[in-house]
Amino acid sequence: MEIVVFGAGSLGTLVGGLLASEHEVTLVGRNPHVSAVREENLRVADATGNEANQFDFEAHPEATTDGTGLSADLAVVTVKAFDTEESAEDLATGRIDAALSLQNGMGNEEVLADRLDCPVLAGTVTYGAVLREPGVVACTGEGEVVLGPRGGGTSATADRVGRAFDAAGLRTTVADDMPRRLWEKLAVNAGINATTALARVENGAVLDGPAHEVATDAGRETARVARTEGVELSDEAAVRAVERVAEATAANTSSMQQDVLADRRTEVEAINGFVASRARESGVSVPVNRTMANLLRAWEADRPQD
Repeated sequence: MEIVVFGAGSLGTLVGGLLASEHEVTLVGRNPHVSAVREENLRVADATGNEANQFDFEAHPEATTDGTGLSADLAVVTVKAFDTEESAEDLATGRIDAALSLQNGMGNEEVLADRLDCPVLAGTVTYGAVLREPGVVACTGEGEVVLGPRGGGTSATADRVGRAFDAAGLRTTVADDMPRRLWEKLAVNAGINATTALARVENGAVLDGPAHEVATDAGRETARVARTEGVELSDEAAVRAVERVAEATAANTSSMQQDVLADRRTEVEAINGFVASRARESGVSVPVNRTMANLLRAWEADRPQD
């Protein structure tokens, strides 16, 4: 399968490197990372502590900084949520037969579907990754890719993409309940990402103490909003998901905290901001999500501009 990975950051590069073992993969990203991959190939390193070292290898994807005019059977979109619209417009200049969003936040699939004349799948991913240096990505935790039609149900496209991921050694589940899974992931991100970014703590800090109360309250609020959208996600299920992911990634620095530490724009609008916006429309009270969104907005307004 010809696959374009649009957004060769840490996660996109790891997914692309794994897919390149079985498929023709093109990474779309920025220099100096793209130049390093083109000149010296991609090094996938194992930082999981797994003695099998299944992530310690050299991959050979193509790499480019130009995302226009590309042709592929599948585009895997891994850009930040605020870059989705521009990425979709670039992809629309080429020939893409199907797209899969593996992004944080909500609304990405709709943006892609509005601009691409192809099926758009929703997905979640729990693999951990970090770019150590240009051309080198480390897997920091083995996880799972879950994908399926964005509106739920089944499709031949989702089955085909699932088989392609399986063939490359990625643990993959093709699911028929992606709306619920996306809201559950949103609860996790709303609880962990914003809490750790504001408190400057690692993910494991939300397992107990004051950070636990904040993170789980944000998860419960997200579940309440999900139910107004017709998605069956209980408060208890949302809290369990927050705690499960925090425990599995206890030593990790969340992506939002990484952005804050690097003085980069965060994805707050697609996460806590999305929860607060939908809550206003449905008359649901979400004080924790609203407060965290406003605090992060205040930080962004005062940060050095890109």
